[in-house]
Amino acid sequence: KVTGAARYTDDYVFPAMLHARTLRAGVPHARLKRLEVSRARALPGVVAVLTAADVPGEKNHGLVVPDWPVLCADKVRYVGDAVAIVAAETREIASQALDLIEVEYEPLPVVSDPVQARQPEAPRVHAAGNLLKHIQVRKGDVARGFAEADVIVERTFHTPFYEHAFLEPECAIGRLAEDGRIEVIVGSQIPYQDRSQIARCLGVPDDRVRVIGALIGGGFGGKEDIAGQIHVALLAQATGRPVKMLYDRHESLLFHPKRHATQIRVKLGAKRDGALTAVETELYGDSGAYASLGEKVMTRATTHSAGPYEVPHVKADCYAMYTNNPPAGAFRGFGVTQSAFAVESLMDILAETLALDPAELRRKNLLRVGGVTNTGQVLRESTGLEQCLELVTAEIRRRTADQGRRASAPGPSTAVASRKRRAWGLALGYKNTGLGGGAPDKAAAEVELFDDGTAEVRTSAAEIGQGLVTVVQMCAAEELGLPPGRVRVLLSDTDRTPDAGPTTASRQTFVTGNAARLAARTLREALAASLAERFDERPENIRFEEGLARFDGRAVPLGEAGRLLRQEGRAPRAVYEYWAPPTQPLGTGGDMHFAFSYAAQAAEVEVDLDTGEVKVLQMIAAHDIGRAINPLALQGQIEGGMIMGLGNALTEEFIVEDGRVVTDTLARYKMPSIRHAPPITSFIVEDEAADGPYGAKGVGEIASIPTTPAITNAIYNACGVRVLKTPVDQDRLLLALKRGEKEVS
Repeated sequence: KVTGAARYTDDYVFPAMLHARTLRAGVPHARLKRLEVSRARALPGVVAVLTAADVPGEKNHGLVVPDWPVLCADKVRYVGDAVAIVAAETREIASQALDLIEVEYEPLPVVSDPVQARQPEAPRVHAAGNLLKHIQVRKGDVARGFAEADVIVERTFHTPFYEHAFLEPECAIGRLAEDGRIEVIVGSQIPYQDRSQIARCLGVPDDRVRVIGALIGGGFGGKEDIAGQIHVALLAQATGRPVKMLYDRHESLLFHPKRHATQIRVKLGAKRDGALTAVETELYGDSGAYASLGEKVMTRATTHSAGPYEVPHVKADCYAMYTNNPPAGAFRGFGVTQSAFAVESLMDILAETLALDPAELRRKNLLRVGGVTNTGQVLRESTGLEQCLELVTAEIRRRTADQGRRASAPGPSTAVASRKRRAWGLALGYKNTGLGGGAPDKAAAEVELFDDGTAEVRTSAAEIGQGLVTVVQMCAAEELGLPPGRVRVLLSDTDRTPDAGPTTASRQTFVTGNAARLAARTLREALAASLAERFDERPENIRFEEGLARFDGRAVPLGEAGRLLRQEGRAPRAVYEYWAPPTQPLGTGGDMHFAFSYAAQAAEVEVDLDTGEVKVLQMIAAHDIGRAINPLALQGQIEGGMIMGLGNALTEEFIVEDGRVVTDTLARYKMPSIRHAPPITSFIVEDEAADGPYGAKGVGEIASIPTTPAITNAIYNACGVRVLKTPVDQDRLLLALKRGEKEVS
């Protein structure tokens, strides 16, 4: 990547390659009355124009619910819906052809938010109704819990849509292989799912489709759903030529799923000493026009909505609703980012109501070994949250000692100049590792040893900047006794790499790391058995280190050991399919997840009382990730996640009004820049998970989850205004300050 030699999908060029474009609906909700493509087909340079009638197999795709049309036939449900696709000799000609397609719509009433969508009189986005999923969590008797409470606090919080803003827009290339199969090159987080969906829509068996993963220029969950994969396959099949479909940023923003916009009501009950007695939450999630992963995302939001605390009585209800907004799906944090903002804000409100220190309130209630989550799971190991909290609060105390400030006390803590106030804010978070909820969670890897003493690991897991290649490389190298530089990694090719499942849910270090580790161990054991037989040595006496097998004064190069194995008629290769510990569906008891990662974060902010401007001055974090496989990459994940969380809190918002996208260029989406990035102090807690590779758990999502409430809690502590809606609106904050209001919603 640094040298420019890396190849992303758009870097691939094939002879006679065509260029494709998609006609988008441009309206949020309408019946498709007429579609006329004859003028587009007649344009010189146009090779194919396809509509819904040209889809030979299944008409819809979808990761969970197949409700997303490949091409719309009778109705459009959001502005990004695909109506027709064009392949032409150049991208410019394909764009001209789109302008020649005649479409007539009959507008339908727009469903613009999830609360409206649940009303009985709301227009129906889908024939079956607007409810995608009602998700329920029940623990104990919540009415009894509130009856036992000395204090009850309640607030409603709102979060908007957020855009992934990955650097590389969506791109896919389809072509016919020599054997007549369809090959699709794409940067995808789930190549085997892509293959299955492409095959179903083409009406062919899975083995007639090959998906080759290119390098991915950022994902954050935004490259799990189908984009152009099916379209290029259809066009390649129709034309017999390679076809590239590259979205520009405008099309990418219109089309792909976002982070769910939510409305979250949280009610907490507690004794005067701070012991929580009950939590009740009600969530509305805007899943947009199609299911995507909305049900799964909002399930995570719901099951985590009581925070990382042990509470005897919990009731949570979530309504994941269809609307005419762009679909919402996977996004780093997977719903927990939204619910953590709500519950962690209310925990600070509760602390002030009880006149308790916010850190002490959290310490009294946090999950520990032996604790029971709100889904009924007993935590038996690897719960390092208390240590995370202690590290962060101790560091705040150290830094504030000279100023005599309390670590997270309400109210302005320090005056800077005449009209600026500074204060710290604190928040905790936790996030599951793996799919959970009873889903089969497995990954496979193949490890092969070559005669030159190098090895290759093959797995379909995706590298999206999280450092997976290094993790897999190091796990295999550790088992084989090779320097990491002598281990290559091949990813994401459904013909050449075994299925590692989706790159989501902070799971790949755990499951694919284990698959690579155990495949390498299986190969090492085969090598040891072969050498033991040949040299009359016990297998357990053979050590593998620095590319050598050592025993009884001998040192056999690993490549030579592989050749000896091959002479016996066995390939120096091993495949291992790793199955994560089983989990249970929500509501059935037992372990809903096989591991959790934990975090404590704090932010110091400065609020300008004359302008409402908020500046984050510094952040402190501690994360329990089980075991640091690659410490440098781990810190990169943490710092990147926290800056993403800062943007979530202060600057970013994907604006949709009545189903129409306002944020249709990247210039209208305000991401934090280097000038927004404060110094970050990061502590690593290694409370190992017994089943993780060398004790490791996930880190990809947890780093961004507590950041927003840490910042908004700090804002309140600095200026006395509680933020109930993200991102923080500087003008509304200033207005609240001038009016003496205590909350901004």
